[in-house]
Amino acid sequence: MYPTQLQLENYAEIAVKVGANVQQGQTVVVMAPITSAPLVRLIASKAYEVGAKNVHVEYNDEELSRIKFKQAPEEAFSQYPMFRAKAWEDFVEEGASFISIYSPNPDLLNDVDPTRVATASKTASTALKNYRSALMNHTNAWTLLSYPTPEWANKVFPNSTQEEAIQKLWERIIDATRISHENPVQAWRDHNARLLEMVNVLNDKRYKQLQYEAPGTKLTVDLPDGHIWLGGSKANSKGIYFNPNLPTEEVFTMPHKDGVNGVVSSTKPLNYNGQVIDGFTLTFENGKVTTFTAERGYEALNNLLNTDESARQLGEIALVPHDSPISNSNVVFFNTLYDENASCHLALGQAYPVNLAGGTKMSPEELLSHGANRSLVHEDFMIGSEQMNIDGVTQDGKVEPIFRNGNWAI
Repeated sequence: MYPTQLQLENYAEIAVKVGANVQQGQTVVVMAPITSAPLVRLIASKAYEVGAKNVHVEYNDEELSRIKFKQAPEEAFSQYPMFRAKAWEDFVEEGASFISIYSPNPDLLNDVDPTRVATASKTASTALKNYRSALMNHTNAWTLLSYPTPEWANKVFPNSTQEEAIQKLWERIIDATRISHENPVQAWRDHNARLLEMVNVLNDKRYKQLQYEAPGTKLTVDLPDGHIWLGGSKANSKGIYFNPNLPTEEVFTMPHKDGVNGVVSSTKPLNYNGQVIDGFTLTFENGKVTTFTAERGYEALNNLLNTDESARQLGEIALVPHDSPISNSNVVFFNTLYDENASCHLALGQAYPVNLAGGTKMSPEELLSHGANRSLVHEDFMIGSEQMNIDGVTQDGKVEPIFRNGNWAI
């Protein structure tokens, strides 16, 4: 089912009003694949309708990226056009909001040397460090959504014709983003309110540790003093609420970077920079990955873990019930935006300072001293299933059930 014109306009409207929550006189930056131009044009129109000053669009073409990875000389991947990094920093300084359409081809770079991909990723992460830091601090409003592309749809529905695959993917996106509702903006407000209820419960609990157990997983995660659970909409530095993810089903917080121990196994494939990593396990000791295995994408996982010293430590833990809309679709999306909102997940690398009381005002050194991880990467991977049990340990040592058989027990 392709979206109707009204549904596509609704999608643009929630991107502008719910996702980025564009304000009068604000600049909007849209980053998108060229195939999503019909949606981008509607986003621009909706943004101007609510008073945007300027809508700046940056299109990307994955096939051009692939050509570069296959044919460019090695030195090309250790250089980044700094005028682009400066442009993003200028947009941040101006108070712009950012809308990204994330629809990668999971197999784009499967036959490319993983070291080239790793070098390019680290180079870009280093150059864009200030811009990404601003987004992770919620200095500016930003949002991430997806748009079906032929390559992505064919990966998700390999036994369908291309036309059928795109239709099926659109159907899932329409359901997950609530754009078929009579009033999708209000539907999102209601959904955010439901997520906030669980956020409040967890923040009231003040657990000092979470204990995970499932087939292939037996993990303990310490939570730092002053950790904050978040979910749904968040406030930027000016108090404007926005939704970073469209869709979203998670509540999440910060682990203590040195307090993770045990083994955890992935439950869904991870699309990392155009390479699929699947069937992997990570063993942690005192916060760091000490050993790992992978049935597919071992070298890509190795490169991820060695991006910098802190890429082997966690920066986020997130809870998503197995009985939730995206999970119940029984589709593996090969797209982290969707797969992470169908499954409990963890993230290697950078922590969100907003998940720590006073964190956005702390220096990098202060964040580290409070247990927040600092890294060039932030990569979510899925660990949830209908067999996942999670317990919370209270400040006085009492153990309480949080998840049983993949769903909320509180």
